[in-house]
Amino acid sequence: MSRAEVVEAPRRDPEPGPARRPNVLWSLGLFRSELVTVLRRWRTLALLVVLAAVPILIGIAVKVDTGGRGGGGGGGEGGPAFLTQITNNGLFLVFAALAATLPVFLPMAVGVVAGDAVAGEAGSGTLRYLLVAPAGRTRLLLAKYVSVLAFCAIATLVVAVSALAVGALLFPLGEVTTISGTQISFADGLLRAVAIAGVVAVSLSGMAALGLFISTLTNSGIAAMATTVGLLITVQILGQIPQLHAIGPYLFPHYWLSFADVLRQPVYWDQLVKNFELQALYVAVFGSAAWARFTTKDITA
Repeated sequence: MSRAEVVEAPRRDPEPGPARRPNVLWSLGLFRSELVTVLRRWRTLALLVVLAAVPILIGIAVKVDTGGRGGGGGGGEGGPAFLTQITNNGLFLVFAALAATLPVFLPMAVGVVAGDAVAGEAGSGTLRYLLVAPAGRTRLLLAKYVSVLAFCAIATLVVAVSALAVGALLFPLGEVTTISGTQISFADGLLRAVAIAGVVAVSLSGMAALGLFISTLTNSGIAAMATTVGLLITVQILGQIPQLHAIGPYLFPHYWLSFADVLRQPVYWDQLVKNFELQALYVAVFGSAAWARFTTKDITA
């Protein structure tokens, strides 16, 4: 072959290869973007402020009721668990605040965020633009669910930190008397408070998956949030009806207050493990349902 032929030979385009998949760093960026979007909403910030205010109100109420005296006040007899111990040790305000917010306030906040995750994007017309990026529906849905789980942890942490700060300001701190009657050091009690906050956050994972599934069923964020919160209230009512006690162990809030077993010496794991297994079941069932719905959904907005 002559030099002229070599020069004049047409250049061949490279063979098309497989489409490049988003790498791990890109996936982390997607998750970070989703989490920042959630935390920047005024609605989310308002929910966190309300959650932070609950321990403040409990602490002030106990302080006023007892007049700063040691030993539980009379108002603690009908209050949440651990309420009578707050005046002896401010660390118990963390446990009391989590026990007070877990049945209603925390799951309602999670229900609002989870219900708005997909439906809110569809209602505002931004969902189809998110799908233009090379993320894929599965990756986008996973990023949204992980961001909701992160909100569960943040919301729980807000309650715990607020309660710890108020408890330290209004009441003494010291050794912790466990439910079993034994004494543990303040450092050990603080570690158990962190563990309890983690258990509470995990307890909300099942409802987060349920809310995300509901969010994939509609293009209205308000409808999804209202349905999720309404379902929470309905399930709570069903769990209180004696005639329906047989279905109680299958309702996602049934083992929520099992976190109290962390304050036993030694820790009772039976109810805690059942709680984790139940939440994992809800995550598997409703997470799969959300994936099946979202990956086949006709995105028009």
